[in-house]
Amino acid sequence: MIRLARVRRSSLSLAALAAVALLALGVGAASEGAASRALLALTVILITAKLGGDFAIRLRQPPVLGELVAGVMVGNLPLLGVHGLGWLGDDAFLEVLAEVGVVLMLFEVGLESTLGQMARVGKTALGVATIGVVAPMLLGLGVGAWLLPNEPFFVHLFLGAILTATSVGITARVLQDLGASRSPEARVILGAAVIDDVLGLVVLAAVSGVIASVDAGEAPGFGPVAWIAAKALLFLGGAALLGVFVMPRALRRAARLRGTGVMLGLTLAFCFALSWGAGAVGLAPIVGAFAAGLVLEDAHYEPFREREPRQLEELVHPIVQFLAPVFFVLMGFHVDLRALADPAVLGLAAALTVAGVVGKQACMLAVRDPAIRRLPVGVGMIPRGEVGLIFASVGARLSFQGQPVVSTASFSAVVVVVIVTTLVTPPLLTWSFRRGAATTVEG
Repeated sequence: MIRLARVRRSSLSLAALAAVALLALGVGAASEGAASRALLALTVILITAKLGGDFAIRLRQPPVLGELVAGVMVGNLPLLGVHGLGWLGDDAFLEVLAEVGVVLMLFEVGLESTLGQMARVGKTALGVATIGVVAPMLLGLGVGAWLLPNEPFFVHLFLGAILTATSVGITARVLQDLGASRSPEARVILGAAVIDDVLGLVVLAAVSGVIASVDAGEAPGFGPVAWIAAKALLFLGGAALLGVFVMPRALRRAARLRGTGVMLGLTLAFCFALSWGAGAVGLAPIVGAFAAGLVLEDAHYEPFREREPRQLEELVHPIVQFLAPVFFVLMGFHVDLRALADPAVLGLAAALTVAGVVGKQACMLAVRDPAIRRLPVGVGMIPRGEVGLIFASVGARLSFQGQPVVSTASFSAVVVVVIVTTLVTPPLLTWSFRRGAATTVEG
């Protein structure tokens, strides 16, 4: 007991000293140059992430939850009169690093699966994604009609569209922390998330197009919707063809190049190229990153074995461990807890959160394979994350009858939904996997 108390006191002392040091550094950051600001920002974020991760592990939760909570705490220090670190939220360099971090994380997750494995759960993933889009949209529309009766129907429709989003970044990180990223449930979740992203973008395009057409006095047109769907299918099909026919030959020739790090450099270039391509056709870059990892298989690296005995996953992992915490801390940093002060916003947020969670649980109905546990699949589809915020920002810029489709109050409510669904997913997903494991042992 004495030893445990000492450990706890040491951890608390370390956290307190680090916090004081970081705050002192943050106060003087405004006078530094861009490079110095970047170095200071990474110092603050990485120490914050590791302290938060340690705290979460002590509570038997995944480190990502600690990183998110630590970001929320640091981002809301101004509420306590501490303003030294406020500049972190406006740093464009950190935003870029965060996006690269989540791209590489999805690339690493994709590397842990193959096209054949994903094909085996493809039918289930399609069903999960379809129900996971339709059910939350209908529930969100109902919540809008109930709590915002004076708003136009299109506002209710757009709230439903926002709830269709699924952010796979949080779930993917928790699956990695649990060592479950190769499980059948993980493959269903990740495959469904990719399909969900495509379907969500189609829904977003459809709703936005209808609103813009009606606001302009024109008949609604669905041509753009079909075009987005076609681009998504062509992109994913093209990525699969690249992996099967092009990359093996390209890597065999690249193995002749002299120097170190050739395999890592070229595969990262492939990941970034597909991520850029996904963004160029209107998809999320993480879809391209996941597709890049998915189509690369162990046989592709055979020509490099003599020079590089380690697996590609082993080479990518340290980079992900460096950059992924930047994404999660910043996601928490942008959370403004003052949104909870407005009862109307809080009520709308609570109703939308319930609709979003229940709607995603309905996707468990599509899991018919007895070898795949339903509960982890349903829980894994809960988080909205940055995808939900992107959808909401589109609605905030879209106008109908001179007013934004997503008002400031509605946007604040959506932010709360993103916070809650992001924070509850890690412990719920951990519990669902442990519960399944315990049941298996007992059985």
